[in-house]
Amino acid sequence: MAKTKTVYVCSNCGADSPKWIGKCPNCGEWNTYVEETVVKESPAARHGAAAFSPKAKSRPVPLRDITAEKEERLDMMDEELNRVLGGGLVRGSLVLIGGEPGIGKSTLVLQTVLKLPDLRILYVSGEESSKQLKMRADRIDPNNQNCLILCETNLEQIFAQAGNVKPDLLVIDSIQTIFTENIESSPGSIAQVRECSASILKYAKEEGVPVLLIGHINKEGSIAGPKVLEHIVDTVLQFEGDQHYMYRILRSIKNRFGSTAELGIYEMRQDGLRQVSNPSELLLTQNHEGLSGVAIAAAIEGIRPFLIETQALVSTAVYGTPQRSATGFDIRRMNMLLAVLEKRAGFKLAQKDVFLNIAGGLRVNDPAIDLAVLSSILSSSLDISIETGVCMAGEIGLSGEIRPVNRIEQRILEAEKLGFSRIFIPFNNLKGSNYSPKSPIEIVQVRKVEEAFRQLFG
Repeated sequence: MAKTKTVYVCSNCGADSPKWIGKCPNCGEWNTYVEETVVKESPAARHGAAAFSPKAKSRPVPLRDITAEKEERLDMMDEELNRVLGGGLVRGSLVLIGGEPGIGKSTLVLQTVLKLPDLRILYVSGEESSKQLKMRADRIDPNNQNCLILCETNLEQIFAQAGNVKPDLLVIDSIQTIFTENIESSPGSIAQVRECSASILKYAKEEGVPVLLIGHINKEGSIAGPKVLEHIVDTVLQFEGDQHYMYRILRSIKNRFGSTAELGIYEMRQDGLRQVSNPSELLLTQNHEGLSGVAIAAAIEGIRPFLIETQALVSTAVYGTPQRSATGFDIRRMNMLLAVLEKRAGFKLAQKDVFLNIAGGLRVNDPAIDLAVLSSILSSSLDISIETGVCMAGEIGLSGEIRPVNRIEQRILEAEKLGFSRIFIPFNNLKGSNYSPKSPIEIVQVRKVEEAFRQLFG
């Protein structure tokens, strides 16, 4: 007979303890243990003869006998979403979309399913009523509303309706509101999220139906619930952006069927999210001529090149300790670049405040924007503007050298397309390449930061 007991489970890593403890010995996080009620099976039921039955469904198969077939993908009618997913939604896959409240997760998913009139779609909402979804659908796309709406939080009822409807795509908004009757804990708890996710994964794999899960995030910015949730799903997409900006970024954190370096860019409008096919034109302001502290960088995220604007402000420190602040850029890397600027180029910024911003609310991890970051900081410090029509790409080493970056041809082509007249690149970065510019863009190859600064500021 099953026994019921109470344990404390870490909400970060899933480790359990018979009593509450302040610091998790497994992951080292503080105040993450929450009380959960679990049902424990008796040893006879768990280790019975059925567990060792020779009639098991799964059999070991030699690797040579397994045929690898290309995954069948669904076209989501959204170029940005298809790119992040790796070419489309794989049948039988489980995709988790996370993001802050009000960022537009439900809007993105609803407008995507409304573009698929040929598919039978079951949209399960545990947070909003059918009337609320109707109002949003009328605002987004009033012409196509064949999507089936189910306002339910009971997992068993959801599976019963899915068995009747037999959908081609299942959407659950959100996973933290779903509960199963097999677990005696409240919706959103660690045990409920874990069990519901495992059951949904089993349904997706057995029926071959792709499932889109919408998930909340906690105050640290990670997916709410146990860490095992991210291990269960096939793909984790992070929908991020500042609510004060119009741009939203869909970033792939985990993808078993594609690259994790891709990102999609959307623009929030009254009638939903609009795809941004050419982010370079939107991320560059056209009125920075004569302004100091602005440099244009040629960056790449995944396979997409785009030009971004790096803005810097250097001022005299008001207090004894100078401030260092970066938005959209790693603050530790900025401190390293400032040390290189002082040690290798001889510019003293130890008693000055330095503020750095990547325009448009974008967060960039490409090390190729190092040269643009240093150039914008130096431009603000000297109060000398960088010539219009100049962009740059290069990684800065600790000795002050400008290191080669990947896909330099794509960066140059993007600069050409947007009408830039000069681009700074690392020395010998084009070595072995058959690239020849299609327009008269000047390619300036530099070895060290001081050489680039002489070219920029004289």
